[in-house]
Amino acid sequence: MNIGEIARRAGVSRSTVSYAISGKRTVSEATRRRIQHVIDELDYRPNANARALKEGRTRTIGLVIPPASRRLTDMQLDFVAAVVDAAAHADLDVLLSPSGGDHDRSFERVVTGRRVDGVILMEIRLEDARVGRLQQAGLPFVGIGRTSHPDGMWWVDIDYTALIAKCVNHLADLGHRHVALINRSAELVAAGYGPAHRALAGFKEAIRRRGITGVDYCCADDSAAGEACLQQILREHPEVTAAATINEAALPGIQRALESAGLTVPGDFSVTGVAASHWAENFRPQLTAADVPALDMGAHAVSLLTECISDPDAAPKHLLLTPPISLRGSTGPARR
Repeated sequence: MNIGEIARRAGVSRSTVSYAISGKRTVSEATRRRIQHVIDELDYRPNANARALKEGRTRTIGLVIPPASRRLTDMQLDFVAAVVDAAAHADLDVLLSPSGGDHDRSFERVVTGRRVDGVILMEIRLEDARVGRLQQAGLPFVGIGRTSHPDGMWWVDIDYTALIAKCVNHLADLGHRHVALINRSAELVAAGYGPAHRALAGFKEAIRRRGITGVDYCCADDSAAGEACLQQILREHPEVTAAATINEAALPGIQRALESAGLTVPGDFSVTGVAASHWAENFRPQLTAADVPALDMGAHAVSLLTECISDPDAAPKHLLLTPPISLRGSTGPARR
């Protein structure tokens, strides 16, 4: 059923029906009632464009994801799923837009094309040109992550600095004197990826405070890279008895490398870190880890964005999460 049929049955023009629905012009009360009677009789629902005209909004939010050429990690997919689900509950549509490299044109269309009421931005860099572009355009946005100067933006993030420091303290309490950090890829570190830099900062500070030795390694986001990275650590630093990581995709490879080396977990080698719960629970034995609440973070991001859209002049709000470390079976006393 469309506006033309409503106009025919109500005996008015299409434009009059449009004005009655959108409220853009005054329509006499009698005419409005006649149109409304036909709408009710036909159970007509205005489409998204008509509703947008009435409300002055598209009821669509943009979700800016990493480039489509790069496989999303499970944690990133959880963020996407959480945003889509929370948006649906808020009666919002989600427009996915990759950014980076050849995809910058897609991001620019989202910013300038009036397609969305606001944007959720993933994979924030410490210095992120996308943040500056959104601020310049005046488009409401929320970051899953934050820049090095985050006070001027809305965001939700994990406190990787504190969590990796807690992991190191846990290992030191168990008597480990030589530990390793298995970080994200060298490319992400070079690009200024926030979690990688903050995890390294927390690792170094905790190592210094506890008076133990530490080595840090970059590792690509896949199982084969995790296996190669752990093999390199054992080869170059045989004194290392434990590792902390924020690279959940590397965990299966880390496990294979330990098994190949004949090392038991946690009898010979302890592993801990920050990971989504299903990665931690699939490690054997289950991983002692701070479980990333990716689903909650996506929902929080949508909630913050709707608030930001409703009140653009409100002071930016921030949510820094420090989930507890769940003690499971992958950490134990250092071997003698």
